[in-house]
Amino acid sequence: MGDPALSRRGFLAASVAAGLGATALSGCGGDSDGGSSSGTTTIEWWNISTTQPTKTVWAALAKKFEAQNPKVKLKIVQLENDAYKSKMTALTASGKLPDVFHTWGGGVLKQQVDAGLVEDLTGATKPWAGTLLPVAGQPYLLDGKVYGIPFDIGMIGFWYDKPLFRKAGITAPPTTWSGFLDAVRQLKAAGITPLALAGKEKWPGMYYWAYLAMRTAGVDALRKAGDSKDFTGSGFVAAGRHLKELVDLGPFQKGFLGAAYSTPTGQAATVGNGKAAMELMGQWAPVVEADAGKGLGADLGFFPFPEVEGGKGRITEVFGGGGGHALRKGAPRAAVDFLKFFAAETTDRELVRKTGVLPVVPAAEDVLTDPDLKAVQAQLKAATGFQLYLDQAYAPAVGQEVNDSVAALIAGSKSPAQVTRSLTRAAKEEQ
Repeated sequence: MGDPALSRRGFLAASVAAGLGATALSGCGGDSDGGSSSGTTTIEWWNISTTQPTKTVWAALAKKFEAQNPKVKLKIVQLENDAYKSKMTALTASGKLPDVFHTWGGGVLKQQVDAGLVEDLTGATKPWAGTLLPVAGQPYLLDGKVYGIPFDIGMIGFWYDKPLFRKAGITAPPTTWSGFLDAVRQLKAAGITPLALAGKEKWPGMYYWAYLAMRTAGVDALRKAGDSKDFTGSGFVAAGRHLKELVDLGPFQKGFLGAAYSTPTGQAATVGNGKAAMELMGQWAPVVEADAGKGLGADLGFFPFPEVEGGKGRITEVFGGGGGHALRKGAPRAAVDFLKFFAAETTDRELVRKTGVLPVVPAAEDVLTDPDLKAVQAQLKAATGFQLYLDQAYAPAVGQEVNDSVAALIAGSKSPAQVTRSLTRAAKEEQ
């Protein structure tokens, strides 16, 4: 799979930027099998489940696994999304990943695999991996081999406040981009903030450009651009122009450029507290809205990203992904047992019932009762195309540039054409 040293070299600059020294890196992975003189195997498990109820549910599952496996101890490290990405970049550069770690799959996982740092799970998981929803495992398949096991699958879409829509006179969610812009205008005219955005964290803004690129240029164009390392096509420039149309309407909450996602004053809380009518977010949105704010309960609705008139994409083509777990190369055998435990029907039922994730085990589907999550699942089942999150589908440097350039477009410091040129430059430099 190539020279690991060369494959990891691209991570070094980001590692320095993350400010992680040897102390922060020393506790992970390495050549140890996690054993101790007492015969207990310690597994270090890194994840991003920092909000409730997921944080508590996952801790309880860890205790349950330990009870079933008395000779195994799970050491949990939980980090917020952006902090996790930064630290994992540094750990990859060091060549020492955690035993079990969260992954979105795609280009980031591929780079870790190419660096020789990730365990091939094909053989070890074959007896039971077939019980999982096939689409959920796609992001973790590389060259026909399994490098991750999913625990979640979903898509990005608009979550909206039904009473605020009614107050603005909007009778149904928009299905076209022009209709969406009209809805934004109606909300503003009614004195309602149309959209909440975590401008500080950048990745939530990327969702808009990614979906608009899918709707204008098409899903295949995004894949081809990744392969050819050229994002300067007219469809991608048009995506930026459409996003600028939205930004020019002033749709976001006051201070959005400095807002985080899951803090008490962030994007999720703004919607959850009824201070904005919509947010473009994944299937986890209701849980985070209720954790960071009050939550909307039955007043919350969901609709897919609208079609762009004249574009090549369709409303049935979805953008999203899920969460999975991968293992470092040489992780203890007990880590595979933990993946099997986490992917079991019993565990999946508990995750669906208590944390609002969509089931990856088809047998657990009957547990899903929330109407909005059922709507998301229906969209996924009817999907005619699927695109993984761009900051995960592409190599890390390209994914970061997508986030940075789109954030600059939203802030007004980059033009639609400049965004595409920046992405192309980052892609070519990654070669």
